Amino acid sequence: MDKRDAIGSWLSGPRAAAEDAGIDFGYRGQRLGLPEEGPGSIARPGRRLGALAVDWAMSVLIASRLITQSYSNPSTSNWSLLVFFVMGVLTVGTLGFTPGKRLFGLRVVALDTGRVNPARALLRTVLLCLALPALIWDRDGRGLHDRLAKTVEVRI
Repeated sequence: MDKRDAIGSWLSGPRAAAEDAGIDFGYRGQRLGLPEEGPGSIARPGRRLGALAVDWAMSVLIASRLITQSYSNPSTSNWSLLVFFVMGVLTVGTLGFTPGKRLFGLRVVALDTGRVNPARALLRTVLLCLALPALIWDRDGRGLHDRLAKTVEVRI
């Protein structure tokens, strides 16, 4: 007897198995009152990773050219993290986006007020630099760092 349905649901994950059982989760951001697509909708993972890569590349470039004057210097990675942290706190806390997020059409907004204050930007960036909270997502696609800071990354 062929049990491909059972194996397929195991490979697809618990969400796919629950949806096959008739449970409706809705779209990402529905619980937060955000639209399904277009401006104001939750940013997709590809755009978020692209923006993160641009921001990290800028941080490495600044650290290796302006601070350590060498990419091979062992302290360049520490300086890069510091530059990434400062850039994240300052730009998200004031403008709502980093250069990479702006390039990919993303913005960080607070769930209750719509604008991210510097304290939330600080908490969000500290958790983002720890990396583990950013790797744990809820069903809306928000990382743990966004949940704890009560923010969400949306499309512009």
